[in-house]
Amino acid sequence: MRRGTDIAARVLAAPPRRGRLAPQAYVDGILAGDRVTLARAITVIESEHPADLDLAQFILESVLPRAGRSRRVGITGVPGAGKSTFIDALGILLARERGESVAVLTVDPSSPLSKGSILGDKTRMERLSQEPRAFIRPSPSRGHLGGGARRTRETIVLCESAGFENIIVETVGVGQSETAVRSMTDFFLLLMLAGAGDELQGIKRGIIEMTDCLAINKADGDNLAKAERARGEYASALHLFPPSPDGWTPRVLTCSALTGAGIAEVWQSVLDHQALLTANGYFQERRRQQALAWMHELIQSGLEDEFRRRPAIHGRLPELEKSVRQGRTTPFGAARELLALFFRQE
Repeated sequence: MRRGTDIAARVLAAPPRRGRLAPQAYVDGILAGDRVTLARAITVIESEHPADLDLAQFILESVLPRAGRSRRVGITGVPGAGKSTFIDALGILLARERGESVAVLTVDPSSPLSKGSILGDKTRMERLSQEPRAFIRPSPSRGHLGGGARRTRETIVLCESAGFENIIVETVGVGQSETAVRSMTDFFLLLMLAGAGDELQGIKRGIIEMTDCLAINKADGDNLAKAERARGEYASALHLFPPSPDGWTPRVLTCSALTGAGIAEVWQSVLDHQALLTANGYFQERRRQQALAWMHELIQSGLEDEFRRRPAIHGRLPELEKSVRQGRTTPFGAARELLALFFRQE
């Protein structure tokens, strides 16, 4: 607690960095539900500038008591499954029909060369981006594994503190690293397509095991019969998996983001899932596991940041990278040398 007090005192005493608000202004704006301040606070959280680290911690610790009251839903899917269009339809259902607020955190893959990202999700969610009850925040993955951006967990806390009732996290795509997004959400939805080849072989078993609901999108027009047939196949396949310890049986549904058919049924699964896990005590246990996963992720990222900041590492790393590329040093040998430099007492 003392360390947090020291950081707060240091942050409040220091003049704001250029382009930053006064520290308390971030907190007051977030708690008041101001979208502009929320967006600027997320920028601070995502910043890799050393001067923003204390400010980010101050903001998070100040608003944390107001967090934790939303439904957290992770959505992933095969390429072309229509995740953005589905989220657009789901968000409209929540905002207009149910009168609830919704924050959508989307992740765009960053280029491994330029590190840049298009961040075009708002253009793919035309209706939702105009909805007063909705907030859409695209973030670059910056090469971060796990299907999310590096600070997605922190952004969830800020959005919850701003009063959003539903948080939707759209992941980069299907892959084994999607476990990170599963670990930060209460409900995990997998979007699939019918008639796209051998779908069951095209996705990882681990993703299926994490899924709380599998929805076959684009179930409309001539594709409706194929979607129903695929639904039966997936439902049969899910019976082969062991039952979940939380008592929830994953559902397989069909829907159409284009027509809106089945969207309400998908959301009802989210509500039913929350009701069941709240009643049997697993909901709070899942939230506790999310908090632990957040701590472990921060430890890993903090260690990597500290590793790269060490002068000895900073000076030796480019040389060893060049040597590994040219085949003069093995990756194993280079890694051992760098770790020895890191742990060497100065």
